[in-house]
Amino acid sequence: MTPGIHLHYTFESDEQAGARMAHPLFDTLAALQAHGSIKHAAQALGLSYRFVWGSLRDWEAELGQPLVTWVRGTRAQLTPYALRLMWAERQARTRMTPHLEALRAELRHVFALAEAGEVEAIDVLASHDLGLPRLQTLAARQDLHLGLNFAGSAEALRGLLEGRCQLAGFHAPRLPEGSTVFAEALRPLLRPGEHKLIGSHSRWQGLMYAPGAAEAPTLRSLAAGRHRFVNRQTGSGTRLLLEHLMHAAGLPLQGIDGFDERVEHTHVAVAAAVAAGLADVGLGLEAAAREFGLAFAPLVEEDYFFVCLKPALDSPAVQRLRRVLALSRWAEALASLPGYRVQRAGEVLALTRALPWWEFKRPRRRRGAAQEVPTGR
Repeated sequence: MTPGIHLHYTFESDEQAGARMAHPLFDTLAALQAHGSIKHAAQALGLSYRFVWGSLRDWEAELGQPLVTWVRGTRAQLTPYALRLMWAERQARTRMTPHLEALRAELRHVFALAEAGEVEAIDVLASHDLGLPRLQTLAARQDLHLGLNFAGSAEALRGLLEGRCQLAGFHAPRLPEGSTVFAEALRPLLRPGEHKLIGSHSRWQGLMYAPGAAEAPTLRSLAAGRHRFVNRQTGSGTRLLLEHLMHAAGLPLQGIDGFDERVEHTHVAVAAAVAAGLADVGLGLEAAAREFGLAFAPLVEEDYFFVCLKPALDSPAVQRLRRVLALSRWAEALASLPGYRVQRAGEVLALTRALPWWEFKRPRRRRGAAQEVPTGR
């Protein structure tokens, strides 16, 4: 029997770290799995033996499934159903983390507006990044609310063009040798003169896989179909990165096992899928790999940018964001994320200089006239 699901939130004096939604059932199952008995699980949870025992019986009755196997003289064992339930809950929570973070930020904004009228706000549509929730928290302390929603890089830039956000976040490798993949996907969505680029940070992307794997994955072994791969969604910057790397190496995408069939929408969801054994390898952030205890083979360092329309650059909200990005506390907030570092944070950058893979069509030079070169400003 599938139970009804009800979500709720509480107000507490301290700020929640991350977007975890606690439930006593899963806390209890995890404690039982770790300690092997109700007595020790109850001690770890700070609860009484009788309360934990009664709660387990109530949950078994409500779910219509046994959760624990009891054999005298041996450790308590979670049933296969309980193990599947724990895995599925963790997977669902991992996938929903960016959306829960966005919801929590919106609720924080509601209370900030109720308390004072000095709060600036920016609607942000951004490619998924583990540092942005930290930026949200830091900005909130400076009376700046970032209404953060995650999408792929291309979708974020398209949202800016369509007026669905005031600020877009996207990432791209530097690639001074050029990239037809990135140029074709992102160039139509970025307009020199109309768009203004703001620096923020850099981060490492690479192959994430289980430690101790029989074969460490490479792009070539991916192309040969020797690993189950979990991909990112179409239009995401990470998927574009994979397509670029394979194209640059002269390797086909068609041989990748799961290229279109096995897809997740965030770095943490990709890492969780690999950690759960649903795939052998994924492309993603070093910070996500370390969070899930995965091995990491670095491939490329990329830059993360914000972009706004030219009239918004001088708005109080964007000016305040640039000041927040320039704070030493932003660099400190990123320091604990493996592979992250600030990169020209808060600076306004020229498109053509920040994105050296950009390929403009140069106008034909008229005889006797100097060639015009777009500046990207």
